[in-house]
Amino acid sequence: MSAEAAGSVTLAQAHRVWASIGLRSFGGPTAQIALMHRVLVVERSWLSDREFLDALGFCMLLPGPEAMQLATYAGWKFFGVPGGLAAGSWFVLPGAAVVLALSAIYATFGHVPWIAAAFAGIKATVLVLVVEAMLRIGRRALTKRRQVAVAAAALLALGLFSVPYPLVVLAAGLLGGWWSRPADADAAGARVREPISLAATGRTLAMGSVVWALPLLAVVARFGPKHVLSQLGWFFSKLAVVTFGGAYAVLGYMSQDVVARHGWLTAGQMLDGLGLAETTPGPLILVTEFVGFVAAHRAHPESAVAFGLMGAAVALWATFVPCFLWIFAGAPHLARLREWPRLQGALDSITSAVLGVMLSLALWFALHVLFKQVVVLRAGPAHLLVPRLASADPRSFALAAASALLLMRLRWSVHSVLALAATLSLLIDLLARSR
Repeated sequence: MSAEAAGSVTLAQAHRVWASIGLRSFGGPTAQIALMHRVLVVERSWLSDREFLDALGFCMLLPGPEAMQLATYAGWKFFGVPGGLAAGSWFVLPGAAVVLALSAIYATFGHVPWIAAAFAGIKATVLVLVVEAMLRIGRRALTKRRQVAVAAAALLALGLFSVPYPLVVLAAGLLGGWWSRPADADAAGARVREPISLAATGRTLAMGSVVWALPLLAVVARFGPKHVLSQLGWFFSKLAVVTFGGAYAVLGYMSQDVVARHGWLTAGQMLDGLGLAETTPGPLILVTEFVGFVAAHRAHPESAVAFGLMGAAVALWATFVPCFLWIFAGAPHLARLREWPRLQGALDSITSAVLGVMLSLALWFALHVLFKQVVVLRAGPAHLLVPRLASADPRSFALAAASALLLMRLRWSVHSVLALAATLSLLIDLLARSR
């Protein structure tokens, strides 16, 4: 972010921008990162491409939802802790309100077709945003052959062999550090003037941990350790600490435990929750709010709504407060770390790997948006997702093409195209049902 941009932005203006991003952040982490790049880098020039990609690589190393942490980091870069709280909260709260309302409707009435129809149109527009961002970011970030090679290797590792994401990032970082020249590293040591304050970082971690833990301990004190609310708090707190690799890695671990181990939801309910979170604004990991609401709602039918609200609140607090903590403790060190060539080489390589990961997720997203059926082809340790061509969804293709024209050629605003796509999708569904 340039000094001119930093000096010209007020906290009130930043609130409005982050609120706008939070209301439009559909489609999971890849789409949300694409939206933030469009707004923060392309439209407003608040961050440079280099700053954006450095922050993205840093956030992908942390446990929890990377898109929400990227928003928090960008807000922190403007106004410190108040800016980070504003950006992260606006990124989460609009979607949390929508998920809460839909969770209550779902728990009371079951699946609602018209909501699914409207969100199908939003998915088509989100797909275009993802493709647009991938093209723009890739042109700027992948300027060397070895960067392209790292991105391609990450794409193949995840897309064909399902290598755990943390291993992909670790390998990319080690390779990037090895590529950097030792002579450059020695010369750069003298340029690092300020030592990293481990004491300040320790104080941040301690204070943040207390803020995170106290409300959850109060729930345990009030209801006991065996109560569903206490169990939800403990489960999602563990999830926030031990799950690396982004939202999709978190969801794989969470879904299995929620259904098979704890029995809080059925497999069908878990799939419905994942679909709901995928098509609402905010982080994909907001599915934890759905799980919290439905689990507490089922456990206490005598006061279902009240306990559902408490379950949702516990899940949100346990999931997202640590995300602020990781950023506030780690963000002050990022600029200093980049002054060391070996670390800079590692971050550059990680950024390339992250782009490969984003492309892998973008392809996965495209297959599931444009086709109703996808099969898995296997050959030894490799596997490949292939769509059934007969299952192509004409509505999604048409809405995606229209969105591409409006966004990339006619330069319509994102929120206008999202609203139009949702309306058209709902009308098409209503016409189909009336026949």
